[in-house]
Amino acid sequence: MLDNLGVKDVQFEELLSLDPDGLAQLQPVYGVIFLFKFPTDAPYTARDKPLDGEFDHDASEHIFFAAQTIQNACGTQALLSVLLNKTDPDVGESGYVDVGDSLRDFREFTMVLPPEFRGEALSNSELIRDVHNSFSKSSPFVDETQRQSDEAEDAFHFIAYTPINGTLYELDGLQPAPISHGDCDTDDFPARVMEVLQRRIARYDATEIRFNLLAMVRDLRIRAREFGDLELLSREDKKRADWQFENALRRHNFLGFTGEVLRGVIQAKLMKGGDTEFDRWITYGMKKFEKRIEEQQRKKSSGSGGGEDVDMQE
Repeated sequence: MLDNLGVKDVQFEELLSLDPDGLAQLQPVYGVIFLFKFPTDAPYTARDKPLDGEFDHDASEHIFFAAQTIQNACGTQALLSVLLNKTDPDVGESGYVDVGDSLRDFREFTMVLPPEFRGEALSNSELIRDVHNSFSKSSPFVDETQRQSDEAEDAFHFIAYTPINGTLYELDGLQPAPISHGDCDTDDFPARVMEVLQRRIARYDATEIRFNLLAMVRDLRIRAREFGDLELLSREDKKRADWQFENALRRHNFLGFTGEVLRGVIQAKLMKGGDTEFDRWITYGMKKFEKRIEEQQRKKSSGSGGGEDVDMQE
């Protein structure tokens, strides 16, 4: 997504702990993006005072902050909340990102607008919209069991944390303004942001573990070339090849391919033994499927949990 937006020399690294040293080792770090489940015990959007930090209503005049006006785009908006506040080359490599001409022009155009109109501008940007939609998952089938369920699905949300002009800001398009968490420069950022995140996670039940933290950092291949670290360079090149393959799979609709495979399998069965062989194959598959359902029901009735998901491949 970064490449398609025209951003240069930036990547994401997933963090598996809240250890500040782990984040500091990735310097320069431009910001982090945090994924969490919406709390259900209280309204999420604050009006007077956030649960942590202070609203900085005047900050939107000099930093990029956009209200979230479109659904299912909070990840893209969190990414842009960091990028579009790192466009000043005078702050040095620890705080500057070459976002490309298109995003730079978009920022200049929207900075004269209030946050709610910046959010609208995001949805109207052809570049941002096309790049965001290009990563949507292909879903040729609709799961009817989800429609029949009365249980509401858990909702998750992305927000950004980044140091801007000596202040640690939380940028969340569902809040009325940027949230200031006090003084913070780029060197202090790993420790300061982890403190904020630890307080935030502590407000959840101890059994809630569905969080994700991504660090936006300088392309690690640059460091590898600077230090002649061929092992790191090879690892990063392989990582990008894997990303490219996974994204291609994620976006591709395999419905036609699956149909051709099934057609070939059925034709092979018919050629092997005609209708008799085909009927025997179908009967075998149905018996295996029914056996798995019976095993699941038996596990549920015995109180041993839900058991494994039914394997639809057999």
